[in-house]
Amino acid sequence: MINYAINNLVLPKKINFINSRITDKVSHFLFFLNGMIVIGVLVGIFILLVFSAIPAFKEIKILEFLFGLEWNPTSYVEEKFGIVPMLVSTFMVTLGSLCIAVPIGIGTAAYLSDVANGRTREFVKPIVEMLAAIPSVVIGFLGIVLVGPFIAKIFNVPNGLNAVNGSILLAVMALPTIISISEDALISVPKAYEQASLALGATKWQTVIQVKVPAALSGIIAACMLGMGRAIGETMTVLMATGCAPAMPKSFLGPVSTLTSTIAIELGEVAYNTKHYYALFAIGLVLFFITFLINLVSEIVLHKYEQVHR
Repeated sequence: MINYAINNLVLPKKINFINSRITDKVSHFLFFLNGMIVIGVLVGIFILLVFSAIPAFKEIKILEFLFGLEWNPTSYVEEKFGIVPMLVSTFMVTLGSLCIAVPIGIGTAAYLSDVANGRTREFVKPIVEMLAAIPSVVIGFLGIVLVGPFIAKIFNVPNGLNAVNGSILLAVMALPTIISISEDALISVPKAYEQASLALGATKWQTVIQVKVPAALSGIIAACMLGMGRAIGETMTVLMATGCAPAMPKSFLGPVSTLTSTIAIELGEVAYNTKHYYALFAIGLVLFFITFLINLVSEIVLHKYEQVHR
């Protein structure tokens, strides 16, 4: 009778323990498999871009491609494959978008983390996150019918399809990333910092600006860099709202053509297996390296932030 009772108590515990171990191993394997699939996809994209870009560099000098000041691959006189105008255009609209999105994003994050009450936060937070769900083509359409005519009227230019329009629209698209990650960074600052500042006589505003923001600076920088990567990689919005002129941009009020918009416009019309075709893949490889470096640096900065406040 005693043995029977012991078996009834011990065996179920052993079975549950074995089942939990099996479940843990299966879960660990599935997560590992998912991670390997993602890495495999990334490596596959990189290999595809490299092998598709190699034929272009057999006919185009790398220095001419990276530092050339003219992109005219369809010229009957002399084909030009310089990507400097596209690089300048890309960084112009990206810099413009960051100048708009970073102050608004950090200010909104500080408001949500330290000023807003619970009900306001529950109302504003979903709205901010919904911005990320708006399709880029819709934002580009709004740039054509609303933002563009407004810019043309304010600055007295023929049309509003320029770098300013693209910067404003990209700022809207980068805001959700900057706000969400910056808010998480501010919330993660130890409460002792805030309490010590208030105990020393600082106001709430001084505490946020002079204590919490510097303490969360690494996370905020990572948020801004991820927002920058979001802006650089955007295609449809800049294609619709910037004018897509392949020449070297002269000002923010002139039309520009970014790396992504050039690929989107020309890849569908270019002849297959031509020098122009492979040059577009070379542009994609350059864009891959730029976005990869931005995301890598942001991850390093964010990891440093987590170690400091662990």
